[in-house]
Amino acid sequence: MIKAWFKSGTPWIWLNAGAISIALVAVFGLLALIVIRGMSHFWPAEAIQFEMLNASTVIAEVVETETVVAGSVPGIDISHGEVIRYLVKTGNRDLLGSDFRWIYDRDIKASKAPPELMVLERVEWGNFYGFLQAVYEGENKVAEGEAAWPELQSRLQRTLDLRDKITDIERDDIGSINYDLERLRLKERRLQIDGEDSEPVLQKINAQRKELDVEYKALQQTLSELYQQINRDSIRATVMDGQEINIAMHKIVKAWQPNQMSLLDKVGFYFQSLKSFVSEDPREANTEGGIFPAIFGTVMMVLLMSVIVTPFGVIAAVYLREYAKQGILIRIIRVAVNNLAGVPSIVYGVFGLGFFVYFLGGNIDALFFPEASPAPVFGTPGLLWSSLTLAILTLPVVIVATEEGLARIPRSLREGSLALGATKAETLWRVVLPMASPAIMTGLILAVARAAGEVAPLMLVGVVKLAPSLPVDGNFPFMHLDRKFMHLGFHIYDVGFQSPNVEAARPLVYATAFLLVIVIVALNLSAISLRNRLREKYRALDN
Repeated sequence: MIKAWFKSGTPWIWLNAGAISIALVAVFGLLALIVIRGMSHFWPAEAIQFEMLNASTVIAEVVETETVVAGSVPGIDISHGEVIRYLVKTGNRDLLGSDFRWIYDRDIKASKAPPELMVLERVEWGNFYGFLQAVYEGENKVAEGEAAWPELQSRLQRTLDLRDKITDIERDDIGSINYDLERLRLKERRLQIDGEDSEPVLQKINAQRKELDVEYKALQQTLSELYQQINRDSIRATVMDGQEINIAMHKIVKAWQPNQMSLLDKVGFYFQSLKSFVSEDPREANTEGGIFPAIFGTVMMVLLMSVIVTPFGVIAAVYLREYAKQGILIRIIRVAVNNLAGVPSIVYGVFGLGFFVYFLGGNIDALFFPEASPAPVFGTPGLLWSSLTLAILTLPVVIVATEEGLARIPRSLREGSLALGATKAETLWRVVLPMASPAIMTGLILAVARAAGEVAPLMLVGVVKLAPSLPVDGNFPFMHLDRKFMHLGFHIYDVGFQSPNVEAARPLVYATAFLLVIVIVALNLSAISLRNRLREKYRALDN
């Protein structure tokens, strides 16, 4: 009976189903852990004031609670048995040296959550925890006591508006002028190299440079006025040791009193924090602020890689399947293509660095950009070389998937097209490739899924910790493929393993990992939707 049962194959079906179930539970469990650990970071936690037995005060929010054996904790006798300790975020790193610490329940005399307790997110030095005393305009006190908080909110909004104006001028207007000045410098240098630097041409360049200098000075004057306005306001606050300090308003990003917030207020604050995380630039060694440049760089690199790998993969598959004479050489090529899919990604990174960056990019600079020497243009890691490296890495996947799709097209369709007078090329273009397009999209989906999560090769050919500008802006030619860029995968590595503030970086690792999963899923769903539409369109012909 058991032997017949095994021969029927039923045990192997159940074994396969069990393995798939375990894999699904593991995947969804990991995703749940990432979501909980990452997304909970943006919820406004309650701020607690702890009164310690040694007469000191600790103002913080509780990050983590755990029970430990007393003997394993230095300074606590084993006779105390188990003790509860809290990892708390005290902020105020500029005053305390670190913004996380452990406190033990046996050392706590009392705790409370004062409604007037204030939390500030600052441009640098992390969060601030304390009590607001007064708001100042220059040297003049404009509000204190209960009137200070609404005054802080209104003046902070004014400061944020001014900061946005300053950022727009510095990044867009002045950045555009600096870009144009650099282009004029390179143009003048190129004329000197070619021996065409005649006096009229140089005068025209100098005239353009003077116009840009006038615009630059006007913008500098505007910036000076804006900086005077933004430096006007400040606040005075008390920290947990009773010390009073002054904080310039322009150093504050956000201010809230979590102990006074209703549930609706907390929900609104949560989604506003999520929006800021997705749309802003990183700060404080990537442990604060947002990750928009990393999201933008990841999506743009994957799209550029898809545009490069798809035609090359399809052309290679069409040649191998439709044109090449089948024999031992083609079989060797197919084996080589399949083996390339298993080559470690770092090997592709080394190849991209040596061939694309140093050889190809260096020669492009020598031929087309001699005026920029010794500074490289394309002879340095950048977006283009990263996309090409990943295109080569994912090329075997597209070739294999396309070949399988071409093999499934009935021979009768090809012969019918040829019998009606179409050439072989027309048959391929109008009949075979459209019907094989779902298989091509399947290869592209697999390529996108792999490329979006790769990190090792990108570290060699273009990804950086912090990119000063996006690869796309308003300056001609608008898309700058030579620029370095940020990537979500590398951002996770950098924040998780290179951050000087491990505890502050930990929730951001989870949040960024979750966003990377969302980006990959979104890209794959877009490709899957297109593939399904193509499959429905050509299903009738396939039948």
